[in-house]
Amino acid sequence: MATPVADISDRIIAAPPQNCIICTEELWKTYQMGTEQVHALRGVNLRIDRGEYVAIMGPSGSGKSTLMNLIGCLDTPSKGRYWLNSNLVSELDDDELARIRNKEIGFVFQTFNLLARATALHNVELPLIYSGTPSDERIARAKAALQAVDLGERMNHKPNELSGGQRQRVAIARALVNNPSIILADEPTGNLDSQTGNEIMKLMEDLHNKGNTIVLVTHEADIAEHAYRVVHIKDGVVASDERKNK
Repeated sequence: MATPVADISDRIIAAPPQNCIICTEELWKTYQMGTEQVHALRGVNLRIDRGEYVAIMGPSGSGKSTLMNLIGCLDTPSKGRYWLNSNLVSELDDDELARIRNKEIGFVFQTFNLLARATALHNVELPLIYSGTPSDERIARAKAALQAVDLGERMNHKPNELSGGQRQRVAIARALVNNPSIILADEPTGNLDSQTGNEIMKLMEDLHNKGNTIVLVTHEADIAEHAYRVVHIKDGVVASDERKNK
């Protein structure tokens, strides 16, 4: 009797794609709104290589925020697969997603999301506290991250003692402190004036030049111009994907 041949097709499909740090395959997100199904994403295929600087754009209701939540491991897809740094995160449970978020992703939000009563140093330490990093190493790494964003002299100040631009620099230092695979920035200049916003985007450029992978989510064309690749989302699908020569 012949030995049955193992069906390895599923394992081939589930293997992480080569050379990309972010890879989505037919990614769907569907919400049940009463008796109606709303498809926020409709089969998104996206590959982002290590070291890229990508802006994701789209109007309100396009699905870009939903895509950001999936890329950031803040939500799970209804269908499809998502690999982050070779981890098939679309198959993980909530606890595993939280671990991946803390290890692989540095978040920068429009509203900074800093603890009001904590110093800049303590705010930057937080991801390291969650990952169980020893105190001495934690403080040293948090100080180094603040110095990397030119806030070494303000590390003992609380958010209300800092300008908007300085608060965003604290948030960027916090995003960097765990040496994440990607920096995911959601409208990082949305609460800043034009000059301060330009300073933050210059800092993003410097981080990219040092080898960081940056995914920038924005609805502002002038902010997206700073990226080297712009992906437009419309009606839950990738409408265009343009690379720029800089």
